[in-house]
Amino acid sequence: MASTRETGEVTGTKDKNYNLLWYTQTCLDNALRMETYIQDAEQAKDTELVDLFRKAQADSRKGAELGKQLLSSRLGS
Repeated sequence: MASTRETGEVTGTKDKNYNLLWYTQTCLDNALRMETYIQDAEQAKDTELVDLFRKAQADSRKGAELGKQLLSSRLGS
């Protein structure tokens, strides 16, 4: 079976735009998941993990914001 690369013909969304959508969603999902991890670490009184997960959450939020900004500018044009 021949492998074909999706270029927007099947989904209607070009790879680069699909990738940006995926990236933004993944960052948002990760920020939400980190909240659970933070709560678990807080319950265990593991401040080292709390700090790590808070940093990861902040990084994910930053990535999501950058992705949303790019989406906004690209979808608006």
